[in-house]
Amino acid sequence: MKIFSFPSAAAEKRLAAIVNRELAVRKKDLQAVGRIIDAVRRRGDSALVEYSRRFDAPDLTAAEIEVSPEEIAAARSQVDQGFMRALDRAERQITDFHRQQVDQSWIRTQRPGTVLGQMVNPVDAAGIYVPGGKQGKTPLVSSVLMGAIPARIAGVRRLVMVTPPTRDGKVDPHLLVAARKAGVDAVYRVGSAWAIAALAYGTETIPAVEVIVGPGNVYVTLAKKLVAGTVGIDMIAGPSEILVIADRSARPAFAAADLLSQAEHDPLASAVLLTDSAEIATAVVAAVKDQLPRLARREIAEASLARYGAVLIVPDIAAAVALANRIAPEHLELQLEAPFDWVGRIRNAGAVFLGHFTPEPVGDYVAGPNHVLPTAGTARFSSALCVDHFTKKTSLIHYLPAALQDEARDIIRLAETEGLGAHANAVRVRLESQPADTPSP
Repeated sequence: MKIFSFPSAAAEKRLAAIVNRELAVRKKDLQAVGRIIDAVRRRGDSALVEYSRRFDAPDLTAAEIEVSPEEIAAARSQVDQGFMRALDRAERQITDFHRQQVDQSWIRTQRPGTVLGQMVNPVDAAGIYVPGGKQGKTPLVSSVLMGAIPARIAGVRRLVMVTPPTRDGKVDPHLLVAARKAGVDAVYRVGSAWAIAALAYGTETIPAVEVIVGPGNVYVTLAKKLVAGTVGIDMIAGPSEILVIADRSARPAFAAADLLSQAEHDPLASAVLLTDSAEIATAVVAAVKDQLPRLARREIAEASLARYGAVLIVPDIAAAVALANRIAPEHLELQLEAPFDWVGRIRNAGAVFLGHFTPEPVGDYVAGPNHVLPTAGTARFSSALCVDHFTKKTSLIHYLPAALQDEARDIIRLAETEGLGAHANAVRVRLESQPADTPSP
């Protein structure tokens, strides 16, 4: 990792490369995803089987798209007790956190003659996309929980999961156990853009849903972008990113480990350290070099750090916080002596991790908050996946005649100002239907 002084032209150039990096989208990829979606809309299960055989499981049949209840039940015997203990803790703590997000319907009668309110209802069906990793070698169990638990708390009636099968047509038992634990009603062994298309438009085996959430590769992301509007989606997510703000109290080995925890995700991931200490900057770079050789995903992490990693020495922590708000990172760590003194100044971040013993992975797995977070600066205007993504709000409006009479003059004036005479007339005809002694505006 290179060290830069901030502010400087070199630092700004590096930041521009990091902040302006985008999901690597080629025109031919977008066109290919469009063709896949069209094929699934037209041919249903046969298209799912065709793409799955070509890219995932060569022998998959239409009858095997849905994972059977027997296979899901049998998965429990294929995982160990240590996994179950960790899964139980994660499910419990993620559930406790997301329960605090539930909005209630409400009604107010503050203005005489009116009833105003809002109904909060869950969508009928939601689909959770769970990446299978490289041929199922990295089953993302946490993605099952983060997608399914807020949907379940919202009250979604039908909750389904799609995930790509391994070469032999299987789904990792850890994913199946997690799906059952989280309340998923059905699991389908399909992945990539064709799985998103199936959720959006439905096939003979997979009924359509109203909302699709969950992370995925560029083809999943493009498919979600193309079906957005037909269904709701959580977000258009880019590569993972972390920004660490560290003062002289930071432990270089901790900061290095946390930077690498995101760099190992993807060559497009970014890992940035901001510090007011040249000694900490140098020590963290040394710690990164020391820890890299021990990583199984070393090559990925090295590529990420080479292109989108940086250590910036800033004048003070206030400057670091201002720069963090400008970058709006997915994950922001405050490895500071007094992190709570600074957290109130953070405006733009997907999630904030406070203190030396709160590494980003606690948020990935067990802390409770959702790990599906806005990336690429979108934390400036968007939020983590939450219960609200699975609900919709309907306004309620009721007027008694006297209330309409009281407000009619202003309604008619605004409608006529906009040139919408029929709007004005919809109010006026009601006034004319009232007794003759009723004053008219």
